[in-house]
Amino acid sequence: MDLEMRHLRAIRTIAEAGSLTRAAAVLGLAQPALSAQLKRIEASLGGRLFERGRYGVRTTALGDFVLDRARILLPAVGQLQREAVRLTQDGEQAPAFRLGGTHGPLLGAMVDRLSAAHPGAPVTTRISWSDREIAASVADGRLNFAVIGACGQSTPPEPDRLAWRQFAVDPIFVMLSTDHPLAARSEVELADLADEAWAVVPGDGCFGECFNAACARAGFRPRRLYETDIASCVYLAEVGRAAGLCRATLPTPPGLVTRALAGTPLMWRHLIGWDPYGPAADVASDVVEHAYAAHTDAATRSESYAAWLAAHDAEVWNPAPNPRRAPSRPGERSLA
Repeated sequence: MDLEMRHLRAIRTIAEAGSLTRAAAVLGLAQPALSAQLKRIEASLGGRLFERGRYGVRTTALGDFVLDRARILLPAVGQLQREAVRLTQDGEQAPAFRLGGTHGPLLGAMVDRLSAAHPGAPVTTRISWSDREIAASVADGRLNFAVIGACGQSTPPEPDRLAWRQFAVDPIFVMLSTDHPLAARSEVELADLADEAWAVVPGDGCFGECFNAACARAGFRPRRLYETDIASCVYLAEVGRAAGLCRATLPTPPGLVTRALAGTPLMWRHLIGWDPYGPAADVASDVVEHAYAAHTDAATRSESYAAWLAAHDAEVWNPAPNPRRAPSRPGERSLA
């Protein structure tokens, strides 16, 4: 078997994830398929790359050697691809806005705004539940922009290869059916939902850990958590099967209300990332500005969020991001 770039990416991902199960999730593969692929790679290289243990995997001496080379080769090939795309775009009218996003209500508004502002430039999108996958696609030149979210103060993925800009911060709200006993409240104490099951859209960031920690501070442990798509979260909340965790800008479907959690135990940061050395850098400020405007419109249209903002200091909570000063190098990235 000849060694390919995808094999090096798999090796790097396994090393970074620390386990085959987590690496398979990042790569979008079944764990047995990744395990079989690793065995073929090890056979072609003549030895084991990882030692498997109870708590995950760690690299062998051969694994360290291969991983060191992979960390040199993968960025070099990625740079080659990006430079080739830029040379092609100099002579052709290639898509200027290739957006990748995790599940959320803002991507459609960004497509609308960018299409209106740049009618001659096609706008394309790609959706994944994995912000790591989206960020890697941007870093490798397959997408121009990553539109993702992160909770707390966690670092976004690919921090050494992408420039990141935070354009909004929201509290996490909860979806409840209109006949739920707490639906009439403007804010809901997390402790008052201790007996609920929960529904949330999956992701590979730290949101699950942050949610469990918030519940622990409120004095309980979630009894059940459904990780599913947003449509299923909405359905489970509507029929009273679960309380749904959602971003404050989520449009409220009939049969549901969205309510703030008292004390804001969880927050969500909206981020845009791009390759500062690729063609996206030339239009990054424009994209950040449209993202900020899309979020502002979404917050205004949400009755519950608009009421929450009116009761709090909106300027302090969600300041304007100075989009015209978007950073141009990873070392200059602004997350404030």
